[in-house]
Amino acid sequence: MKRIKIITLMFLFSILLFAFQGVLGFGEEEPLKGLDEPKIPFAPKKYICYRTDSVLEINGKLDEKSWKEAQWTDYFQDIEGSSKPAPRYKTHIKMLWDDNYLYIGAELEEPHVWATLTEEDSIIFRDNDFEIFIDKDGNTHNYFEMEFNAFGTIWDLFLDKPYRDNGNPLYYWNMVGIKKAVFVDGTINNSLDKDKGWTLELALPWAVLQSRNPDWKPPVNGEQWRMNFSRVEWKTHFSNNAYIKDTDPKTGTILPENNWVWSPQGLIQMHYPEMWGFVQFSAINAGQGTGTFTENEEEQIKWFLRRVYYRERNFYEKNNHYTENQEELGIKELKETEWVSSLVIKCTWNDFEARCTDKAGKAYWFIRSDGKTYKQTKDR
Repeated sequence: MKRIKIITLMFLFSILLFAFQGVLGFGEEEPLKGLDEPKIPFAPKKYICYRTDSVLEINGKLDEKSWKEAQWTDYFQDIEGSSKPAPRYKTHIKMLWDDNYLYIGAELEEPHVWATLTEEDSIIFRDNDFEIFIDKDGNTHNYFEMEFNAFGTIWDLFLDKPYRDNGNPLYYWNMVGIKKAVFVDGTINNSLDKDKGWTLELALPWAVLQSRNPDWKPPVNGEQWRMNFSRVEWKTHFSNNAYIKDTDPKTGTILPENNWVWSPQGLIQMHYPEMWGFVQFSAINAGQGTGTFTENEEEQIKWFLRRVYYRERNFYEKNNHYTENQEELGIKELKETEWVSSLVIKCTWNDFEARCTDKAGKAYWFIRSDGKTYKQTKDR
């Protein structure tokens, strides 16, 4: 009798433990779901970031000689691409670097500059904002996001992997040592006049980026990082000298924000790091020469594998398991590029890894079910 009671108690305890695991979030990860594929060709924007040996005063004005000689990016587009309406207001950025900092200057045209959030680590995109995304290794894991409003209030976080791959954002991570300033060409939070816009100037210390990735080092000449920049813009109207977000007259819900970006994503989602732009660092000082952007064929290999990853994820969504059968995934439609050969897929019911060989036959490239890409030379 005692044994039956003990077994019963153990059974009830296991049920309670399972329930608490679900509530507290330390049980198994949520199953990975299907994914929307970007609706544009793979053609991320490119930018060459030149050095500066000048000491920059971070005042939001971008008025030093080095800033004037740095190149502007193209104006931002809609996040989905050029097929969507052009943004109402212009946005572009420029960058510089030295041994200690990455410098970013953003210029945002805005006839009515407003902001409400003043506490750091507030959810800044509830205001109009400017956002930065940095993935040094270009493998879609271990990247940074920073958001700023026209007060210069910051929300900064580190993600071990994208949300689609059950990523865990670390909200407590802070950009310690950042220098930042905003210059408003007009008057903030005054609906009675018309402004020209606002400029954000940042100095991001390499050391704090390294804090989450000890192997990271400041860039060297020719090194390329994956980065993107985004602007969130809400449609508003004025009431009692306040800015009120527009609502749908039928439902009363707030209208969706506009998302304008440097390198289009092909869908309304910034956390597809594979679609971010390429920033190449040059040892040439701004204004003293012109570098040449180096095309990296490895990115085409990674993109081929990324499309295999999309298809595996969507196959799993429909069938509750992955597959090694390339016909079931329609792999032939992907048309292996001139850089790729010998695709092999290995999987269990809830995990997969795809591998291909570069055309030179010197290295294997992999992508995992959690989206991470990596390279392995054949002599290993």
